[in-house]
Amino acid sequence: MVVLYFGLTLSLHAAEVVVKLDNPPPQGMLVFELFDSANTFGDFRDPAATLRLPADGRESYIISNMPSGEYALLMYFDENGNGVLDKNFIGIPTEPIAFSNRYKPKGPPVYNRARFLLNQGETRIFEVGLFRVLGRKGRVGVGLGVIGRSSPYLNYDGGVYQAIPAFTYNGDRLQLLGPSLRFGVVGTGDLRLAATLRYRIGVYEEDDSPALAGLGDRESTLMGGFALLAELPGGVDLEIRYDHDFLDRVGGGAAQVGVDKSLSLGIVRLAPHISMNWLSSELSSYDFGVPTHAATENRQAYRLSNTINIEVGLGSFIELYRDWRILINVSVEFFDDEISASPVVNEDHVIKGFGALNYVF
Repeated sequence: MVVLYFGLTLSLHAAEVVVKLDNPPPQGMLVFELFDSANTFGDFRDPAATLRLPADGRESYIISNMPSGEYALLMYFDENGNGVLDKNFIGIPTEPIAFSNRYKPKGPPVYNRARFLLNQGETRIFEVGLFRVLGRKGRVGVGLGVIGRSSPYLNYDGGVYQAIPAFTYNGDRLQLLGPSLRFGVVGTGDLRLAATLRYRIGVYEEDDSPALAGLGDRESTLMGGFALLAELPGGVDLEIRYDHDFLDRVGGGAAQVGVDKSLSLGIVRLAPHISMNWLSSELSSYDFGVPTHAATENRQAYRLSNTINIEVGLGSFIELYRDWRILINVSVEFFDDEISASPVVNEDHVIKGFGALNYVF
């Protein structure tokens, strides 16, 4: 990282960026950051150059001594003077910010929207206005989505799918995203604790396959619990979560330890992830077991202990326009040997996902 100080001149041929602010604060600290990487820009980390200047009501600020190249500008008003861009529990900035090209995202920022080319010896002028990503009361989105999963069960090649309203909300502490909800309990930095609630779709109906006859339909339920969220070096996010059957329809619970990393590709942000998923005996047996009362001559009773599955997947966020976005999350969960050995299972994995088209006000 190159730290640039106001008034320092290193080269007669270096370029400069002039930022003209529509709404300059009368006092405090303004921070200007230039990024030359789409991936670091999306996470607001490792800028190519940083300039910190006291705000005094003036409109124009200069970032000098910049080598030629492609950049995206982020500036923010450090309201509390702590030297960092404050974020809420899911990583959304809570302090006023601005981008080059008057870009005003309502979700994760896209490098292509803010990027510009700086030529040798050039002076680029940007007129920007500070704004709060979440507004004063958060951001609300509406749309339509679908959740689903493939069927790993014997003699059934279909899947389970359900259309749902794709309501979204991002606030200082509350986040609603499709079938899941989070509320920040404590922490706003690199380590946060959140209460969670998510919709769990029923895995089958007994008439889906002759192998499932007599087992009864598997109900959908709500899983509630807590998640510990941490930002690791290199833009890697860690999540440790435990959920329990909130409605007591299934019984038992599930835990997950997973990591993901965001990557930018044009207007698309990708987030590959991998996790280890623990299912309690009650939950494993409900999804994949055969209770004693439902055993038959060709289907023996089968109760599972606690199981551990490995899941790999890919999440994506596509900013179609400033207000429209597509959300997609698809993963493959590879079963514990105990699940694969169930008399009603003939696959060693399941494919599951969520997709939605969303408009943000």
